[in-house]
Amino acid sequence: MNATVPPTDAHARHAGTTLVACLCAAWCRTCDSYHDTFAELRQQFPGYRFIWVDIEDDEELVGDLDVETFPTLLIGVGEQLRFIGPVTPQLSTAQRLLESTAQTTRAVTQASPAAQALLVRLQSSC
Repeated sequence: MNATVPPTDAHARHAGTTLVACLCAAWCRTCDSYHDTFAELRQQFPGYRFIWVDIEDDEELVGDLDVETFPTLLIGVGEQLRFIGPVTPQLSTAQRLLESTAQTTRAVTQASPAAQALLVRLQSSC
């Protein structure tokens, strides 16, 4: 988090921003191979914010969210959670997922409070 930016400014700045966070772990070999896929997504969707989150190194940021399967993607628009869940490590899977979440305005209604809280923390961070 950037302590010099008041939270209200951060919220306003990212109000309509699509955030894609990959939740992984350093010990996960599948996550290692997913780095290239995530970099390709970043190039294909230049208007989105992409964040790589190591659930152990960034444990304080992740909070109470339990991530059991890797890679897990969290996708939100502003503070509206659109998707959270594990994905297969193929580029085409993530491409379809990002395209479908861009076309919907519905939030995930059964997401855990911890997932919603993580999205807010990620959108607020610089």
